[in-house]
Amino acid sequence: MNDFKIILYLCNWAPHTAYQTLQDNGYQIPPEIKMVRISCAGRITKALLLKAFEMGADGVALVGCSPGACRYGTGTVNAVTHTEDARSILELLGVGGRRMRFATFLPDDTEPLRRFLAEFTAEIRALGKSPVVPVRKAPPEAFFHEASVADILAKHDAYACQDCGKCTAACPLALSGKPYSPRTLVGAIAAGGLSSEAVVRDVWACLTCGVCYERCPSDVNFPEFIRDARSWIHAHQGEESQAHGGFFQSLMRTMTSPALSPARWQDLPGDVTTDPDGKTLFFGGCAPYFDVFFRNHTGVDTSRILFDAVRLLNFFDVHPRLLETERCCGHDLLWSGDLENFQRLARLNTERLNDEGIETVITACPECYRTLSTDYPRHGLRPAFTVMHLYEFLERELDKGAVTFAPLENRITYQDSCRLNRLDGMKELPRKLISRLLPGGFTEMKDSGAAAICCGNCAWTGCDAFSKALQVRRIRQAVDTASDLMVTSCPKCQIHLRCAMEDPFLGREIRMATEDLTSVLARTIRWE
Repeated sequence: MNDFKIILYLCNWAPHTAYQTLQDNGYQIPPEIKMVRISCAGRITKALLLKAFEMGADGVALVGCSPGACRYGTGTVNAVTHTEDARSILELLGVGGRRMRFATFLPDDTEPLRRFLAEFTAEIRALGKSPVVPVRKAPPEAFFHEASVADILAKHDAYACQDCGKCTAACPLALSGKPYSPRTLVGAIAAGGLSSEAVVRDVWACLTCGVCYERCPSDVNFPEFIRDARSWIHAHQGEESQAHGGFFQSLMRTMTSPALSPARWQDLPGDVTTDPDGKTLFFGGCAPYFDVFFRNHTGVDTSRILFDAVRLLNFFDVHPRLLETERCCGHDLLWSGDLENFQRLARLNTERLNDEGIETVITACPECYRTLSTDYPRHGLRPAFTVMHLYEFLERELDKGAVTFAPLENRITYQDSCRLNRLDGMKELPRKLISRLLPGGFTEMKDSGAAAICCGNCAWTGCDAFSKALQVRRIRQAVDTASDLMVTSCPKCQIHLRCAMEDPFLGREIRMATEDLTSVLARTIRWE
């Protein structure tokens, strides 16, 4: 019985004509191939390419028109870019880039198309089955313990809302012009549940930044309330609102396959040293995947944060272990409502790190820190390791003295990470480190600390014109400090704010250099 599956995304124009001619002439398409007729190869995004593998494909071929023959002009160029990026992602995941192929044909290229189909099918069979196992959705009660919306309201004491409006008055989304109110949303859910389209829309719009929680006199933890509301919607209704076609959620669900063996640290610079048998592990997070996905747009280099973090550890004679098969921590699955797959991923991570005898995990990512240190134990997992944010480690070591920093020519300002700042109560820690630097000047933005404005998105959900307006507002606050460098502490802040800086209408008005605090520290730290 044939159990190989190859998805063939076939452009409706030139290559489909060749494909149809093959069939008309009696050629039997290999049974492994499942053809999907599409309007243009350029319309198949990276998210759709990865989704095919998540759903069980062993290989994917994207077939379009030959260069210059695309009816839509840029379809072939876009398809090449998407395919190259998808192949890079598949290599990082350990699925293998050879399972993804792009080819172009003219209407009369029947023989070249036949050879391509036969050769690609043979190659996929030689590679064997994909290590990705499609996830079968379990019934809600198997993993989601709040049986009703009333349970969620009670769990987070949402009935204690005093309707005072302090949350709405401080909400970054409301202040950006979006008709959105945390207190109104709580009231609507209490009155009518989670079935209303308007309620569901607002549940996905929330940034979970925590400003409302900071201001709430009744101490209602609105971000966690929203997180559980999303989980209920995901489990019972399946409605979601995900940016970038759900690419990153698909990426994380793919990582729940136990047989998957990611290749995470292939590009480690030669000037850093690690200990393959060490008990202290540096957990990098998803930065390499971000860099591939956004490399043709914002030009981000968030992997540099990871390398600089290891350099800082080396500076203090710590040579961490790196897990070559490291998977995502699952933060975005949890906060976008996919509790089932978050738990699968969290179990895989915990069991692997426990089995490896890891005693301490250090991470530079605020979301990895929050997830590993707080959310794993809350979901019944028993990590045998302690979790430390890199900033905690650095502050401890710097307190011992004998370390200084080279002068920094830049005038700097600082963008808070919502997770470190409010959800984990560590807003002063990065500021202590900044106070040790020797910049040309340091000026806080108008809204800083507990009042700091989010970068505009969380867990790749709800990106819209209002979140973009919020990002522009935040960048303007940075520009108003007369600084020439915005220092960040989260890779996603870099991505979202740099994306907003590409606004073609505002141009240079909102352009500003950005750099993670980890990298600033790494390039200026010195022994006295």
